[in-house]
Amino acid sequence: MKNHISIIIAGFFLLARLGTHAEVTVTVGHNENGDTNPGFKFSNVPSPSTNDVATGAKFVVVDGERDPNGGDVDKLNDGKLPTEEDQPEENFFFNAGTSGGRLQVDLGSVISLKQVNTYSWHPNTRGPQVYKLYASDGTAQDFEAAPKNETNPETCGWKLIAKVNTKAKNADDDGGQYGVSISDTDSALGKYRYLLFDMARTEGNDDFGNTFYSEIDVVDANAATAQVLEGQKSADQAPSPGRFSIKTEDGKNEIAINTVAAPELKDWAEQKLAPVLAEWYPKIVALLPSEGYAAPAHFSLTLKPMDGVAYTAGTKVVANSTWLGNELHGEAIGSLVHEMVHVVQQFNGNNPGWLVEGSADYIRWFKYEPQSHGADIVWMQRVKRNFNYDGSYRITANFLNYVTEKYDKNIVTEMNAAMRQGQYDSKLWEKYTGKSVQQLGAEWKDDVKKQIAAGDASSGAR
Repeated sequence: MKNHISIIIAGFFLLARLGTHAEVTVTVGHNENGDTNPGFKFSNVPSPSTNDVATGAKFVVVDGERDPNGGDVDKLNDGKLPTEEDQPEENFFFNAGTSGGRLQVDLGSVISLKQVNTYSWHPNTRGPQVYKLYASDGTAQDFEAAPKNETNPETCGWKLIAKVNTKAKNADDDGGQYGVSISDTDSALGKYRYLLFDMARTEGNDDFGNTFYSEIDVVDANAATAQVLEGQKSADQAPSPGRFSIKTEDGKNEIAINTVAAPELKDWAEQKLAPVLAEWYPKIVALLPSEGYAAPAHFSLTLKPMDGVAYTAGTKVVANSTWLGNELHGEAIGSLVHEMVHVVQQFNGNNPGWLVEGSADYIRWFKYEPQSHGADIVWMQRVKRNFNYDGSYRITANFLNYVTEKYDKNIVTEMNAAMRQGQYDSKLWEKYTGKSVQQLGAEWKDDVKKQIAAGDASSGAR
């Protein structure tokens, strides 16, 4: 585990056009998933403060769309930090599917700037920061306060201060907390009233590449030392007791578990849940291979009160702690094994939901916990529904088990590979089994009915 990874972006950005030979340094602090802390404390980047000049500044989006799932721009200077790695409402970010946008900060008057510090937190590719920082005193004759994306700010009274890009070489390492500090090696950055952040997304492979910005600080060169946010005085201590990480049994992967919002489940998560996840993640990876694919090296699990049971987004699993608390001796662990399958699946394209969920339940009920009879004929006999192969979850899991035993033992692996590559086609069933999925479904349904009837007859005979 690596604590408080810190780098200085290679090279200095020379501000020759400012009429000085000052050298601007962009320093980056990175706390990896599992090593994050409540106060955003880094080894070489200041923690967010409560009395910097940005606190009273005006933040305005001058181009781009705010994502309605996130907070407004006031989240950037409200002196409050997110308490979880994926807390949209406590961060500002541009809308999904867009390439970013521009944000203007009006400090109210010309100020001698010592530092501009930006902070972000997300478990995946929305954690890194990619932007250009411009500044202006607003006095140029051609000054344009709100230049749109198609306008080069340097043509309308702005000066480029620095370029920031904190993306890792390997996208799997992008998650965590980031702190960026832009400063001058000798003196102040300069005297400015306005700042312009030209923010870009971190990746374009999907719609979710816009960074979760948590706070922006602007430090006055003539002000007293900034005061850190409340609660950060202890941020240099060990990670919160509600957060821990485990290595999988093969030593190749890491799982970060967060029970901060569900302290009542902390002991259960550490003693009961974590060992199962550590054992079964590599097993699931082995069950669902495909050519050229490497499963995520790490993923996160957050337990907190919410609606529903659980969901998985990329390498992030979130589960309802209230529901889990009522199922500690029932379905709690199995439900999270199901979600862990989704982490490994990493599908592309428009795949049938019944097969996605049915595959996850197949691994859960027929590989992880077959002894619980949660999807086999014992369960089917008990619930006696009108079964169809595309009924999803347990029903589809039973159908997949039937096809596995009667036709192709690798059918789940093969269908998973096709969905992962975005190449699923219903004709694949005939390719692998010699029959269409409809034919297989009808055959399976008849078999289930016969087994249920036989079970009913046996019960009546007794």
